Amino acid sequence: MSQLHYILNVSCPDQIGVVSAVTGHLTENACFVEESSDYGDPQTRQFFMRIRFRPTRPGFDPKAFMDGFAAIKDRLDLKLDLYERATRRKVVLMVSKLDHCLNDLLFRYRTGDIRMDIPAIISNHPDLQQLADWHDIPYHYIPVTADTKAEAEKRIEEVLEETQADTIVLARYMQILSASMAEKYHGRIINIHHSFLPGFKGARPYHRAHERGVKLIGATAHYVTADLDEGPIIEQQVERVEHFNSVSDMIAAGRDVECLTLARALRYHLEHRVFLNGNKTVVFRR
Repeated sequence: MSQLHYILNVSCPDQIGVVSAVTGHLTENACFVEESSDYGDPQTRQFFMRIRFRPTRPGFDPKAFMDGFAAIKDRLDLKLDLYERATRRKVVLMVSKLDHCLNDLLFRYRTGDIRMDIPAIISNHPDLQQLADWHDIPYHYIPVTADTKAEAEKRIEEVLEETQADTIVLARYMQILSASMAEKYHGRIINIHHSFLPGFKGARPYHRAHERGVKLIGATAHYVTADLDEGPIIEQQVERVEHFNSVSDMIAAGRDVECLTLARALRYHLEHRVFLNGNKTVVFRR
């Protein structure tokens, strides 16, 4: 019996017969379904399905399997993507000075909690070089100023191309990416930030939230688009705080929830559990 496991992602206009047609093709090819999730969005009228399966016949040919969808693909206007589950994707981490999200992701990488390769860390500050060196990961210090922003972004893109990055994670990278870069890597750049937006924009959001007596600390992980901090949301988490918590307590809670939220979002992305659905997402969580 084959030990290969695959993930098949399907999206199309919502209609009757999609599940039957897709699972019928899996049955005809002796594929055993291990996990299946689907959703029809009543707003966008789009249908999404994620199936994890393993072939039970020797000699499974992924190309022939996908070619076999031709008739139903045209009839149902299917968009199909097939991934081998064991394939490790290349994730480039970008960071400034705050290291909590970077530390958390490196720990999960080192322990195998998130299966990925990290071919590079990019930063606009030299501060975290030692952390990258300890993990034997190349560290690219690319300073950014108002005058050198375009040149710096060009160098960043060169690193992304050289490393063949599948995914870019802004692990508290405190620079705004250009609209052209956001478009070029559409659906591949994940950002994390606190969830006080839009109420507490700019500097010292935790201090202002504390002054207003905010009781929930949250974080949002989303795909980067040209609209600052308004890309499709992948994951959000909250942590309750009380009236007696200090600003420092709130900042600590914020760090914790940012780490957890970013890690979950990245895992969902790498496991092909996220579908872009206009300006939002469909996420098939574990």
